Amino acid sequence: MKSESRKNPESSTFDFCVLIPCYNNIPGLVQTLQSITYHAGQFCVLVVDDGSDVPVQVENLFSGSGNGFPVFTVLLEKNYGITYALNTGLQWIEDNLRVKYIARLDCGDLAQPDRFYKQVSYLEKNPETGLVGSWCFFREPQTGFQYSYTTPSGHPEIKKEMYFRNVFIHPTVMFRSALLKIVGYYPTAYPHVEDYAFFWQMLRHTQTAVLEDFLVTCEINPQGISIKNRQAQLSGRSKVIEDFGENRLLKGAGQLKLVMLKLMPYKLLLKLKPNKKRSLS
Repeated sequence: MKSESRKNPESSTFDFCVLIPCYNNIPGLVQTLQSITYHAGQFCVLVVDDGSDVPVQVENLFSGSGNGFPVFTVLLEKNYGITYALNTGLQWIEDNLRVKYIARLDCGDLAQPDRFYKQVSYLEKNPETGLVGSWCFFREPQTGFQYSYTTPSGHPEIKKEMYFRNVFIHPTVMFRSALLKIVGYYPTAYPHVEDYAFFWQMLRHTQTAVLEDFLVTCEINPQGISIKNRQAQLSGRSKVIEDFGENRLLKGAGQLKLVMLKLMPYKLLLKLKPNKKRSLS
């Protein structure tokens, strides 16, 4: 593993760090960086390059993005996969930075201008809450197809809904860095659903919330790992529910839903999504 940074990370203190894994998607990474806004000097970004054919270079990112916030990079010598990349990023953050919160984005996803202001403000005002997400849009850039993703927002409702779907869309979340000392990193035993298992772990130790606001637009990529591995992902969700769920009735209902989803073609599932047009500023 090789790491480099735009500035020396030693003694760096920020409100939060945005963790972004990247694999062969420099254009998407630049778009994502351009969408991030917050108080100058109070946040940073860590990009974990998971063995891209052309490694991420910080100076190239900044010549394209025009932003002035610190971007640190960790370069992996080969493609290890998303779970390894994310855990490498979390370890690097713990070893090199002092941050109160860790946020997530993926290459190609766009944060609304007020996203990080709202999530930091919520966590500051609600110290009992360790994990906060938001509503989001999913959008296919090539076709303009878009649908909205809404979930329950309160902790009791979130706990129940997690048996049926991942309430926390990964690129929308922000969580307290101190939680890593309690729950550890992304579990490696749940390929394709490491985030689902990670959030279940957090549910056992902290209050959670979802902001009822569309703060992120997530890119639908037909070649992305989530769509390519959909069947494996559904099987992984079944294992997470079985391993982490405590309510037998909800576990059974959640497993039944997954069986139905496995039988449903993905294109048909998309047609059933609630479509909501919105200008993307």
